[in-house]
Amino acid sequence: MRRFEWTPGVVSAGLRLPARQTAGAAGYDLAVCETVTVPAGRVVLAPTGVRALLSQGEFLGIFARSSLAPKYGLMLANGVGVVDADYYGNPENGGHIYVPLWNMRETDAVLPRGERVAQAVFLAFRLTDDDGSGRPDPSVRSGGFGSTDNPGVGFHP
Repeated sequence: MRRFEWTPGVVSAGLRLPARQTAGAAGYDLAVCETVTVPAGRVVLAPTGVRALLSQGEFLGIFARSSLAPKYGLMLANGVGVVDADYYGNPENGGHIYVPLWNMRETDAVLPRGERVAQAVFLAFRLTDDDGSGRPDPSVRSGGFGSTDNPGVGFHP
């Protein structure tokens, strides 16, 4: 099962859940759920208001929309985002997907509520034959954005 949902508590009136724009599109467009200002030369986590339910063995790849740089001077700060299946419903933020945007310009960029900024693609992955060996207790996600680097100490937008 895979689907997008509104993150609990997000005001979604007038917004659409991520959708593909054409029958041949691979990506579901992610939009900001509130007006976002990205100061010149800075990185901001832009809220989308959505979370994604994924099956085991899948992740959600987050890629910049092709118009993001020429229109706003923005790019994804991490190049490509990876949303793991166990990010859904985590206790810190309910699985809310944020898009880290970096402003390359010398002026602030203002994204209006509902502006599409990224594309989300559902992708499968594979494991090594010895996955999990050497780990006595597999890690269970307990945090939000960036939490797998240091469990319990994720970024808190």
